[in-house]
Amino acid sequence: MTETLPITRFKNNSALKGREDKFIALEVKVAPILASWRESIFSHEWLTPDGKIKKPSDMVQKIKEKRQETDNIIDNQDLQLERPVLGIGILDNIEIGSGRDLFLCLAARGADSIPVHIPKSHEGDFRIFIR
Repeated sequence: MTETLPITRFKNNSALKGREDKFIALEVKVAPILASWRESIFSHEWLTPDGKIKKPSDMVQKIKEKRQETDNIIDNQDLQLERPVLGIGILDNIEIGSGRDLFLCLAARGADSIPVHIPKSHEGDFRIFIR
């Protein structure tokens, strides 16, 4: 099942409070983001060695619980979702900061693109990822 949520379900991420002018909101393509994020030191919690999102049964308990909690939030149609915050890491790969669980749960549901925030200073680096 491909998950497509209306753009109106998303709002600014509270982690940006007071710094909103330093970020832009846009939609990114999921597949290339995951391919780049695979190089992150954090990706092993969610991704298999070949870059696919793990089944809940293959996740450590803490991540499995966070995934279930995030899936419940997504399923609650009355809640607005905070856009995840993405950036370029020190190894020039994508890093997913605040909202990582939401981004990855939507990706696991088959989302092709997801609304996110990126630093304005990284806009050029994200051209190939923008939907």
